[in-house]
Amino acid sequence: MEGYASLFGVVDLGRDRVERGAFAASLARRGPRGIRFLFQHDPAEPIGAWTSISEDVRGLRVSGRLNLAVARAREVHALLRQGALDGLSIGFRAVRSVREAAGVRRLIEIDLWEVSVVTFPMLPDARVAAVKRRVSPAAARRPHAREAAAR
Repeated sequence: MEGYASLFGVVDLGRDRVERGAFAASLARRGPRGIRFLFQHDPAEPIGAWTSISEDVRGLRVSGRLNLAVARAREVHALLRQGALDGLSIGFRAVRSVREAAGVRRLIEIDLWEVSVVTFPMLPDARVAAVKRRVSPAAARRPHAREAAAR
């Protein structure tokens, strides 16, 4: 699955606005494997692993694989495929921020801990953009099929 977990320059429902480059230090230090892939920000609900997390001109782009050996990941996959679930949200600590006169907190540097699939994202436009299908057992035996299906 893939999508945007955060968008630059957009004020979320909690009055936070992430600036370009805010994730750079954290991503360099942790890499995608150091960022947890959770369901609803629950540390007891890991559902997969992120294979790619990067900043682009729009925001924080994520790509990951659900672990379909995990019951909750199978449920999330079914809901994502149906379109019943499509929100993404970040769990972080603000390293450097500035409070503006209008009450908006500009996040300049973020220590990113996790990205979750959620029902209601704090940033309404942080959404899953694509979900690939689960592969049949016969197709799974073909080269690269398992890898492609879990993304």
